[in-house]
Amino acid sequence: MPTTATKNIVPEEYYLKPTPYVPNSDLPVLVYRNVLPKPHEEDSTTKFLEGNNWEKRGTWGTIKIRHFHPNTHECYGIFRGSSILLIGEGHSDTSGGAEIYVSAGDVIVLPAGTAHSSINSTGNYRYVGVYPKGCPRWRNELGRKPMVGQAIREEVKAVGVPGYDPVTGTDVPLPRLWRSRGRAAKL
Repeated sequence: MPTTATKNIVPEEYYLKPTPYVPNSDLPVLVYRNVLPKPHEEDSTTKFLEGNNWEKRGTWGTIKIRHFHPNTHECYGIFRGSSILLIGEGHSDTSGGAEIYVSAGDVIVLPAGTAHSSINSTGNYRYVGVYPKGCPRWRNELGRKPMVGQAIREEVKAVGVPGYDPVTGTDVPLPRLWRSRGRAAKL
């Protein structure tokens, strides 16, 4: 059950344009600041995010390889350290992205097709990776070669909007915001 505190959360929104190598998404990347329960630990972060109808599929640290997932959305619950993430640029891109600082307590949601990597992290940086329940296992694409045709862009657009926000557990802000961009609820 959402609390009053989680009902009033307003995430930061980052809009990215496609590049020749990465589709990115017409949906915004969402960053929720300092929303995870304290103390910030892997177990409490997992329990919090899974309680909102997302499922854990791993715990990671710094991943410097620029990549994107055309077949699923992804969410990080940062429970230790900090990192500067580069979003929106594939391996062969030289511009078009944004740098976002994240730290323990933050949550970032990456729509399908959004390139991401860590460019600078503290040595103890760790996060739980969660995905909408029922989504397929992620597939990595690196953005090394220019995209030809519309296949990957169409695959990204076909990924449905999750029914629940990973932070609030309700249909706001993520589902309503993403549906307002013309996406159907398919998950």
